[in-house]
Order: sequence, then structure tokens, then C-alpha cells
Amino acid sequence: MRGLLAAPVLLGLTLAAPAAAQDRAPETVEQPPTPPVAAPACTYGICQVQLTPAQLLARAEMLVRERRFAEAEPLIEALAQAPEMKLQSRFLAGYAASEQGDYKRAAEVFKGILADDPNQTRVRLELARAMLGLGQTASADRQFRIAEQGGGLPPDLARVIRGARDVIRSQRLWRLDVDFGIAPDTNINGATAADTINIQFGDTTLPVSLNDDAKARSGTGQVASISAGARLPLSPKTAMLVDFIGSGTNYAGTAYDDYLVQLAAGPQRNLSHDSSVFAQVVGAQRWYGGRSASHQLGARLGGQIAVADKTRIGLQLDARRTTALFDRDYDGWQVGLYANAERAVARTLVASAGLFVRRDALHAAAYSNTEVGGSVGVGGELPLGINFAATGVLSRAGYDAPMVIFSSEPRRDWRMSAGLTLGNRKVRVLGFSPSVQFAYSRSDSTLAFFANDRLRLRFALARYF
Repeated sequence: MRGLLAAPVLLGLTLAAPAAAQDRAPETVEQPPTPPVAAPACTYGICQVQLTPAQLLARAEMLVRERRFAEAEPLIEALAQAPEMKLQSRFLAGYAASEQGDYKRAAEVFKGILADDPNQTRVRLELARAMLGLGQTASADRQFRIAEQGGGLPPDLARVIRGARDVIRSQRLWRLDVDFGIAPDTNINGATAADTINIQFGDTTLPVSLNDDAKARSGTGQVASISAGARLPLSPKTAMLVDFIGSGTNYAGTAYDDYLVQLAAGPQRNLSHDSSVFAQVVGAQRWYGGRSASHQLGARLGGQIAVADKTRIGLQLDARRTTALFDRDYDGWQVGLYANAERAVARTLVASAGLFVRRDALHAAAYSNTEVGGSVGVGGELPLGINFAATGVLSRAGYDAPMVIFSSEPRRDWRMSAGLTLGNRKVRVLGFSPSVQFAYSRSDSTLAFFANDRLRLRFALARYF
């Protein structure tokens, strides 16, 4: 693209967007010379001027720059008739709408362009400006982040974007994400995949057939979740973070209904532009089968640091005291240490990897265990407005003592899970976007009773405020 797409434009928060941020040849920094216009042909006093698409584009851009939007509009509409100028005409329409304060229209146009080609960095920056005009600061920050992680930005522009994101985050006092839908599930009770298990009586091993209540059951539940947070400034570098998570699954009857709420609060300190630390008190409550199942109280602390513009590393320690109301043998401490790294591998793709070690020090040694594992993931935007995230986790768990009824050796598990989430923010249903999630988990255990697998689908509508 040439012309306006190649010229510096003022973005919100004094943000300049020069053409070096562009992704496509023929986009250039310098303005090309305006193609000469052919002399008008006049017949019986009626004169007509024929313009090539390049001449039409140059004329439309000139009118937009001079803020003569009414005169530019028919030229932009005519430009759209030239297939090779479709992108330029759409951008000009969105840019003109933004310059006139119609940020809603501008955002719709820019989202449409990015849905077809998510690699258009300049368009993404203009979308961020429109989102700021609409007061949707979280969405604007997301667009700035994607543009920033793509790399190739001039140092001055990258610095201004970072400053703009700092301003957005300092002014963003709250967030709210909600979704609801249905979830078909092959194992709603998390039961064993085995039909028979071995029971130990001294030196004698007896095979025992399991009844239907102990086997995996399938079903479809209604699901919903909410994630909310508040950031309350205490000083220029310190803020109080308050985070709330709630989720629930409802099945026919109450036997397998599962609900969880969690609240965390504590300070965050920015050590520099690229690093921060935090500490929070955490409380959680779970209900299962229509009854209170457990509650937790503890703390988590951690920090993160950005390495260059494309990599972010985080470390978190989470320690909680669990009171298990269904079986006091599960009372005790759960402590986990998690390390994660994220890196932008393309303009709209982020890859992640992590390691973790988790310790359950419970009242019963047979239930106490140490788990070590790792995770990988990739996510981002695809053409047609599709967002996706794919994850995989593999871990090994070893228990402290045997369950003598099953074996004289302590239990050992291999645990694995994989997930894929697809969404489309281009499609809206009362402001909500559709998504589908595939989640598979499997546990292979030295004790057959604890071996299981589970496939869950989740069809939901989500909205991000």
C-alpha cells in the first residue's frame, strides 16, 4: 500500500505510526509522486476525466489529508471497484471514519481487514487508536501488544507504543471476562477406565469387578465461568491487585455438579518498565455433588521480566492449606513452583513453555505425592478472524506410601493432557463471540483403579470487557 498507509499518522496518546511498521511491499516510507491526470475530454460542454486506479487513490488520499471527507467518499467508493485497490479503499474508509470521530465504524472496518490478513501492522495500530476512542482500553492494549511482538518496528515507534501501553495499564482499573455454554463429557465423574481391579489380601491377589457406579459416565453439562480483576493504584509504581475466578458445571441431578470460586488480593510492584513482582493472599472454595467439598487459604508470590521485546519470563510460588470436608485424609498443604516463558514467534503467534514441581503434603502418606512436569503451547490469530490456542502438559507423579489394599508398592502415575481452543471475535451474538474447546486428559497409573481418560468439548459464547 502507498499513500496514507505509508505516511506518518498521529495515533491516540501521541502515538506515531510510520510506514516502517508496515508488513507488505509495496508499502514505502516516501510518498510517491502523484500520477499525472489526463486532460478532460469535453463533448457538447460536458467534460469527463478518466483516472487510473493509482490516480484515483492519490486523489482520495489528498482529500482525506485535507479533511475534505465528503468529497473523498465517492472516490473511495469508486476505488473499491478496482480489485487491486480493495485493501487501500477499505483502509481509507476506516481512516476517514476515525478522523471524523466515528470510531465504531472505523473499528469495524479495521477488524474486517485484519480478519482477512492479521499481518497488517499499520491497520492494527489504527484499530488500537479506534479502540481508545471507544474507551475500550483493554482491547487497544491487546492490539498494541500484538503489533509490538511482531518486531520490525522502528525504535522510536516501539518506545512510544510501550509508553502508551504503560498509560493504558495505569488507567485500566478493572477487567471482566464471562462465558457460558454446554460441555459434552465422556467422564463426568472422573472414574477409572478399568472394568476390574486387583485387591490384596496378604499374599493373595483377588480380581474384583467394578459396578456401574465406579465406572466412567458420560453426560452433557451446562457450563459458565467468570474472571474479574481490579488494579487499584497505591503509588506510581505500586498497585493493589484483586482477582476473582468463578466456574461451574451443572449436570442433571446434583451428584456430579462442580463449582469453584477463588479470590486473591495483594500488592504488585513495578521494578522497571520490563519487570514486576507481586504477592497475594488466596482463598478458594469448592462445592461438588451439591455439598461443600473443600476450602483453601494460602498465598502466592512471583514476578515476571521481559527479555527484549519478544520474550517474557515468569516465576510463581503458590502455597495453600487445604481442608477437605469429604475426607480428612486429604487435609494438608499444597505447594507449587511454576516457571514459564512466552515468546512471539510471528506477528500474531505466541509460543510458551513451562516447568513445574508440585508437592501435596497431606494427612495420609498414601495420598501425599510429588509431581514434576512441563507444558508447551502456542496461540494467536489466524485469517478470517479466528483466534486459537493449543496446549499440552506431561507430568510424572510419585506417592509417598503404598495403598496396601491395592499394592505393596507406592503408586506412580504418568499424566498427560492436551487442549485446543478456537474462537472467532469477528462473529458477535449480543456482543458475545463463539468458541469451541477440545480437552483430552489421560492418566496411566501403576494402580489400575486410578487410570482414566477423559474427552471434553465445550461450546460457549464469551465476552471480554
